[in-house]
Amino acid sequence: MMGDQTLFMRADQVEAAWKILMPILNSWQTKMSVNFPNYRVGTWGPETAEALIAQDGFHWITPPIKNEKE
Repeated sequence: MMGDQTLFMRADQVEAAWKILMPILNSWQTKMSVNFPNYRVGTWGPETAEALIAQDGFHWITPPIKNEKE
């Protein structure tokens, strides 16, 4: 990576990228999606995620919870 400038964006490329992205980000802040499967923080996600993989006979594998005293 040292000295290889092709691995990094130039300043004008960064500015152009932000000009494209900012209208999208601003729109997302002002308009709530009614069909997005939101879920509570700290949970494993929306029920639709489980249903999606269950269609193919799979399920999420969750790691065991460690005891705080260990």
